[in-house]
Amino acid sequence: MMQAGIFTGYFPYDLKTTAQKIRAHDFNTVQLDLHFSDIDVSDGQVTADKCRTIRDTFRDHHLPVSCISAYTNIVHPDAATRKQRLDRLKEILAHAQYLGSPYVISETGTFDTGSDWVHHPKNKTEEGWDDCRTVITDLAKFAWDHGAVFLLETYVNNVVGSVEETLRMFAEVDHPGLGLLMDPTNYFEAHNIGQMDKTLNFVFDALSDKIKIAHAKDVKRSGDDKSEKHSDIGDASAAESHTFRGVGEIELPAPGLGELNYDLYLQRLAQKHPNIPMIIEHLDESDVGRAKAFLDGKFRANGC
Repeated sequence: MMQAGIFTGYFPYDLKTTAQKIRAHDFNTVQLDLHFSDIDVSDGQVTADKCRTIRDTFRDHHLPVSCISAYTNIVHPDAATRKQRLDRLKEILAHAQYLGSPYVISETGTFDTGSDWVHHPKNKTEEGWDDCRTVITDLAKFAWDHGAVFLLETYVNNVVGSVEETLRMFAEVDHPGLGLLMDPTNYFEAHNIGQMDKTLNFVFDALSDKIKIAHAKDVKRSGDDKSEKHSDIGDASAAESHTFRGVGEIELPAPGLGELNYDLYLQRLAQKHPNIPMIIEHLDESDVGRAKAFLDGKFRANGC
């Protein structure tokens, strides 16, 4: 059976309190965000001992770590900013072995300087592609050398933003240090959201064998609001990756609040990954109970 999990970053507390609150919702795994009020794991401050403390605290609360967040713009066009971001990502990759999971996740970024999620013309050029491939090749090799796997998360506005681009990247970076985070909502745009089942089947026909971890959020048309959308999740220090809710024609709300065909999603996912962790996202703490009940209901209805 699939496991229901959640990002730890939606619980802005000290380490033990975060674990207690997540376990109180009956989750049995987490995606780890390195951010707790009582332990400094900021840039340059991650150590093996701190990682073991974090890992063991979640284990003690029956919450094994299934994957680790390292979301950043890996192709940021400013060289100094890119280096800072990649150094942080590599710091997390190098310590994954002490955190309880080899899987470290980021999207592939954009050449836009103002946002990690908006389209930039260079994203869809061969120059931009080659730059991104060079970064991902390095990350895959670095990950593997440190007992980790870098999980690419496709997102429509990034350099790797479609099924075809995802397949191409895996063909050109054919390395065991690279895997896929599956979030089908990230493949939807205005032109294909009206073809829900066809698009989902296309995603899974092409990419099922690359998947390591899956996310649970939702997708819907954004209506008149075409701006970049963020949500106040009650934590002023929250990463933008946790407040982001979509841009342009598409909104990305919490699971059960959009148009995603969850029955088909889970059925296709379960064909090759019957025990995969499903990590809930795009919500605040007050909505966790509803979102988990929705996901648990879909698990039960689909026998997974």
